[in-house]
Amino acid sequence: MKRRTFLAGLGATGVSAAVFSPAIVRAAADTPLKFGVLSDMTGLFADNGGQGSVAAAQLAIEECGGKVLGKAIELIQADHLNKPDVGGNIARQWYDQEGVDVILDVPVSSVCIAVQTFAKDRNKMFITSAGGSADLSGKFCSPNFIQWTYNTYALANVAGKAMLQRGGDTWFFVVADYAFGQALERDVTEVAVKGGGKALGRAPHPINTADFSSQLLTAKSSGAKVIAIANAGSDTQNAIKQAEEFGLMGGDQKMIALLIDVNDIRSVGLKSAQGLLVTSGFYWNMDDRTRAFSKRYAAKMGKPPSMMQAGVYSSTLNYIKSVEAANTKDPAAVVKDLQGRTFDDAFLRNGKLRPDNLMVHDMYLAEVKKPSEVTDSYDVFRILATVKGEDAFSPLSASACPMVMSKK
Repeated sequence: MKRRTFLAGLGATGVSAAVFSPAIVRAAADTPLKFGVLSDMTGLFADNGGQGSVAAAQLAIEECGGKVLGKAIELIQADHLNKPDVGGNIARQWYDQEGVDVILDVPVSSVCIAVQTFAKDRNKMFITSAGGSADLSGKFCSPNFIQWTYNTYALANVAGKAMLQRGGDTWFFVVADYAFGQALERDVTEVAVKGGGKALGRAPHPINTADFSSQLLTAKSSGAKVIAIANAGSDTQNAIKQAEEFGLMGGDQKMIALLIDVNDIRSVGLKSAQGLLVTSGFYWNMDDRTRAFSKRYAAKMGKPPSMMQAGVYSSTLNYIKSVEAANTKDPAAVVKDLQGRTFDDAFLRNGKLRPDNLMVHDMYLAEVKKPSEVTDSYDVFRILATVKGEDAFSPLSASACPMVMSKK
């Protein structure tokens, strides 16, 4: 069988789409189900998504034999450039013209909101692994959208709460000035205030910032016990590298990067990142199942998966299983099947899809190892505690999701 490439026809965006696996081909007589990985392929979030997310989806499809309901699965990809208008236009074209049945991954919460609008209007599925704002499954929730991997509340409620318990009762935020960063700051502030702490201030920055000197000097002068980095990707990497230059790592003021993964730690370096508290929904070297999956993934990508890439694998795999079980790709039937199951796979432990379409599952409090403790350059986390999903995520009773509130 030959490798086949399909153009996504994305007009001015100039983005192409490709089928990755030669084992996944268009069935001669049947229209295939089409899955689209919409991600940041080249920008600041590409390390934890991008081509790695495409590979993760491919692994899930291959695991299911490349078919569902007797039809081949076609996998395409596109780069949304971290722009809501670009992401929305791609989603519209994929749903309306390309026949895409489900969109996967999608970092950047504002892009998720744009895609979510089209998924609802076109009655198509959208499952995000990388979109983090708790508002996505809150006030912006919709019947066809699932937040699979994590959200800002869980990030706040695990590592943020742990920092508070260690005496960090005054906080200053270096915060990305867009939907994800704002939601993360809000949720961490709520956790801090409930625990007797308070926020002393904030220094916002735009996406893709190279120089954090102004924000970090303001944070240092605040006197806050905790300086919280509320951003992601290369923004997090740059902020931590520069924090060390300003003497903020390992000093009296404690740093916390609220969303950070293995690839970020490798970029920053263990010398700078050692001792950081981390919230994660997945760690590649946690147990035999995570290691087995990560070995398969590394055979494609040359390194272990991030939390978000593992989430793409899990969401793709379980979407296929529910389409098969429901005997239809109709979103309402698929979501109903997903909500009726308990999940336990290489990524999800004790997973349950709630009525607000938030996947609640075990999360982990971890700490970045010291350089002297590392023998594998990717084995950078030490798991300190498992936090059950019902304790990590906000209670359903507090959900702002209209689908839930209408039933109260």
